[in-house]
Amino acid sequence: MTPTPPAKRRIPIWLAIVFAILCGAGVAVQSRINGELGRRIDDGFAAALISFGSGLVILSVALAVSPTGRRGLTRVRDALRTHELRWWYVCGGAAGAFLVLSQGLTAAVLGVALFTVAIVAGQTVSGLVLDRVGLGPGGRRELTPARVTGAGLALVAVIWAVSAQFGGSVPAWMLVLPLLAGLGLGWQQAVNGQVRVTAQSALTATFVNFVVGTAVLLVLMLVHSAFVGWPGSLPPEPWLYLGGAIGCVFIAGAALLVRVTGVLVLGLATVAGQLIAALLLDALAPGAHPIAWSTVGGTILALVAVAVASVRWNRRTTPAS
Repeated sequence: MTPTPPAKRRIPIWLAIVFAILCGAGVAVQSRINGELGRRIDDGFAAALISFGSGLVILSVALAVSPTGRRGLTRVRDALRTHELRWWYVCGGAAGAFLVLSQGLTAAVLGVALFTVAIVAGQTVSGLVLDRVGLGPGGRRELTPARVTGAGLALVAVIWAVSAQFGGSVPAWMLVLPLLAGLGLGWQQAVNGQVRVTAQSALTATFVNFVVGTAVLLVLMLVHSAFVGWPGSLPPEPWLYLGGAIGCVFIAGAALLVRVTGVLVLGLATVAGQLIAALLLDALAPGAHPIAWSTVGGTILALVAVAVASVRWNRRTTPAS
């Protein structure tokens, strides 16, 4: 059920990186939206469920009018029955649910820049490891000097970018949540890419991701509301409910691109996009957080890391089964 290789080779690596940077910028915008929604309703769990649930509604409508997407669901179901696709490959939405939940709980307090660089650390490490073991649909990618150097530069960029905010009043646990979310994000991109290959449809892979994520968040929300109750009211501004739509684009884009770039380069490129958009949001949005020069320098270094990790990209990969 693997798509024909020529179709995938039509996307040059540089163009895939550009698309990944744009997807990363969308994640930073989503973080701001979900963080603000969580702050306004004083409930990060409800904000996460609203984001994922609205995305699932959009995808359900798209799937209803897409024969290719529905055929993809059949392929995924058959592959699960024959164990061609292991059950945990369809659980990428759980990692996405944790990411969105961490956005609703911590992004408004940390600021988008600090939240984003915490995700970067986890995402970079997971990308390097997952490419090495060959979990993604692009197969196993060796630890070449360029890839290791790029990953190292990205980690240095993270430390540099966040250095001005160390020792502040931000609780340590708020940094731990996006760090763990970043680790899960790399895994989510890898397994969603495998589901897309099996389904031959990015729409199907994205739909499966949102079904699982919404189910996880619904259970968490029910448990949470049993102790603290439901939000009293929802804010009227429409833009606060765009997080789900942005998530649909990001998940679908990542599922398409990971086969071309590998998990590491995809992660680094989305990281660069996140940092660029995060800086702009923190500087220009209402209630902006002060921007330190170290954060600007860290963002520039993240772009250098993408270039270094992408140079002499190794095309001799072992295709995933």
